[in-house]
Amino acid sequence: MADNTLFVIQLYDYPVKILLALEMAISGKHEFARWLLDNNYPELAALANAIRGDKKAIEWLLDHGFQHFAAFDAASVDDDQALAWLKRYDFEFLVILAQASRGDQDSINWLNNRELKIFVRIAKQIKFFVDGQTFDYHKMPF
Repeated sequence: MADNTLFVIQLYDYPVKILLALEMAISGKHEFARWLLDNNYPELAALANAIRGDKKAIEWLLDHGFQHFAAFDAASVDDDQALAWLKRYDFEFLVILAQASRGDQDSINWLNNRELKIFVRIAKQIKFFVDGQTFDYHKMPF
């Protein structure tokens, strides 16, 4: 019987070199996002841009079969519904990474205990970016 299961790429499926480029793109180094695009990783370039608040990047993820990355983006900040969606569809690793990105020490420890340092770095980069955002009431969309 043929397996009709759709393969969904996970973040842990990527080589460390690619994940390092993702980390740098999340940090705002646009040349790394460009490198990801130029080297056939548009989903990671879109994820980095989504994390940095690019609505078109989120739409791209949703339109191209990367709903789990779009949910991770939202869950890594504060969206508990996105976190629940990841849990419901068995994206447990993304749940842990999202919680680590929120600063959850148990999740950070889980990653460290498995020697997944690159994901600790990614989580810290996301938290650093999110914590650096300031609310400017002059930019409210009224």
